[in-house]
Amino acid sequence: MNTDLLIKMANEISEFFAGASEPQQAARDVAAHLRRYWEPRMRAQIISYCAERHGAGLTDLARHGVELLQAESAGQGSRA
Repeated sequence: MNTDLLIKMANEISEFFAGASEPQQAARDVAAHLRRYWEPRMRAQIISYCAERHGAGLTDLARHGVELLQAESAGQGSRA
């Protein structure tokens, strides 16, 4: 999928959650949304992009949500 589109969608999701709760909870909500509604390839692509480009183009909240998702996936990989 087009990385620019993933960035745009992640930023829109973070914008939705930004005013709904305190920043830490909003980041968890972003991560939860990506986990629930994005297919694994999309999640892997945004995680890889965020790691390689340090989240360039993502809002702070979207980047934090993706980093939480990355930490979760790294933790799952070490258990296998």
